[in-house]
Amino acid sequence: MATRQTKFTAYTGLYTAIVIAALVVVNILADRHNKSFDTTANKRYSLSDQTEKVIKGLKGNLRAVYFHRTSRFEEARGLLDRYSNLSTNFKVEYVDPDKDPAKAKAMGARSYGTLILDNGTRREEAKAVTEQEITGAIVRMNQAGEQVVCTLDGHGERSFEGADPSSFSGAKAALERNNYKTQTVKILEKAEIPAACTILLSAGPRREYNDEAITAIKAFVQKGGDAMFLLVPALKGAREETDENAKLTALLASWNIQVNNNLLFDTSGTGVLAIDDFSQHPIVRDMRGLPALIPLARSLEAKNGAEKLFSSAPDAFSTKTLDLIKLQAAAPPKDANGPFVIGAATTVGGGGDIKKQGRVVVVGSVDWASAAMLNRYGNRDLFLNMINWMSADEDFISIRPKEPEDRRLTVRPAQFWVLYVTSFLPTLAVLGAGIFVWLKRR
Repeated sequence: MATRQTKFTAYTGLYTAIVIAALVVVNILADRHNKSFDTTANKRYSLSDQTEKVIKGLKGNLRAVYFHRTSRFEEARGLLDRYSNLSTNFKVEYVDPDKDPAKAKAMGARSYGTLILDNGTRREEAKAVTEQEITGAIVRMNQAGEQVVCTLDGHGERSFEGADPSSFSGAKAALERNNYKTQTVKILEKAEIPAACTILLSAGPRREYNDEAITAIKAFVQKGGDAMFLLVPALKGAREETDENAKLTALLASWNIQVNNNLLFDTSGTGVLAIDDFSQHPIVRDMRGLPALIPLARSLEAKNGAEKLFSSAPDAFSTKTLDLIKLQAAAPPKDANGPFVIGAATTVGGGGDIKKQGRVVVVGSVDWASAAMLNRYGNRDLFLNMINWMSADEDFISIRPKEPEDRRLTVRPAQFWVLYVTSFLPTLAVLGAGIFVWLKRR
């Protein structure tokens, strides 16, 4: 019996030790490798591709310090935990400024709900505890130097200022959230690009650029400056007309991007094209599955080293009839069938040195990046991807955090009876079946 008891005790102790060891290992693995599954339709609880790219690419420790009352820590914990699960280099701290006012003061936290990011050499405050603002703050910390996007003014281009739906006020806000500075260059008054400009934006010029302006633009790009040209079709109408801008299109042709003087339509005859045919260029290779809406477009041709970015659907067609009065009076005539290249990119100069090359992006439309259209589908991502590529920030090119999707159910009064039937009838049926069985068994 003594031998049996000894063996039983030994076996029991061994099994208990194994079970405890297994539980410890499982808990350690669960703590270090936290996995979750997002089943929401718009992936509301999943971080975007850009965020994953930025966090997984951290070279050193990044500390996120959240300042709030202890009872309110849970408001940020879910989102910050998703960040820390991506990399062990992302550390999260929660500080109650009422209990530790010295730390709050030292880190510059002036109010409850403040999130400070610190990598040891730089600090950046997230403007809000959202994925878009947190990732934007991390991007700002990682960027070296100042990037200035200068928009040309004086030839009917779209402006960064104003609340008009056709303005580029939304583009300006998106640029500044991503740590770009913005500036307006009145090139008609002085045909010179300021030295502070790193990216030049020509947003839908409706008037012809003169020789001096073309010379200034050409010199800027050939010296390594980057430029984006958003061109509108040369439409003619009773109230307004748009010049063909032959001098600008000739300059772009010398850089191997030919701009055609036409207007594109989809198969239904509307001038708004849904674009999902993207190339493998760094600007658009992550855009698949997120279409862009491009209205009032003209086609391009990418030649001799220039690369196409995206094209229309094959069933699109073009017309050379640009008179708005004729287009409104009858269906547009079909001059050619698609697909048509609408966006293209190339590099200029540099003498073989990539760092000295100017990067150029051309799109045969401007309205897609206006305040009215920028937040439609993938337009904002497309615009910022172009800016990132021109500023050599390819690491930040990706799909950006999505806005929460409004999925409320709108029901008309006449449809309420359907809800009543589908909600209560199954319950009543089960209840009735139960009563029937109970009565029968009695």
